[in-house]
Amino acid sequence: MIKITVKHVEHIAFELARERMTFNQPIPDFSTRFPNVLESCLAAPFQTFGGRSLKRGFIAKAAMLFYLMTKNHPFENGNKRIAMTTLFVFLHMNKKWLNVDAIELYRFAVWVASSPAKMNEEIAKLVEKFIKDHIVDI
Repeated sequence: MIKITVKHVEHIAFELARERMTFNQPIPDFSTRFPNVLESCLAAPFQTFGGRSLKRGFIAKAAMLFYLMTKNHPFENGNKRIAMTTLFVFLHMNKKWLNVDAIELYRFAVWVASSPAKMNEEIAKLVEKFIKDHIVDI
């Protein structure tokens, strides 16, 4: 399994966004992200204990990545967009994709972002189900 890195996120979230965005949306400099939050979001799905992964399976890791990137707000602006893009890049790097309508995915991301923090385990499981229901091989 190929892991996504801070360099990947920097490229997709800032360099590509500045280059390709066609609407007027401010993109703060990558260095303005909140210290260590992005690194934590990217590392947590791959944590191990006693040599065993705490998140088993590719879908569980992808779901946790999306959930944390959405809920932990590693950036000043654009966290849902960056979370969705990061998820798609992670999936593509691992020869997977989501067969989902853009509006449905956007609404799902908004729902995850607005979900109560005290329900984090339940919401993370629902993110996993959403990905499992829509994932396809490429």
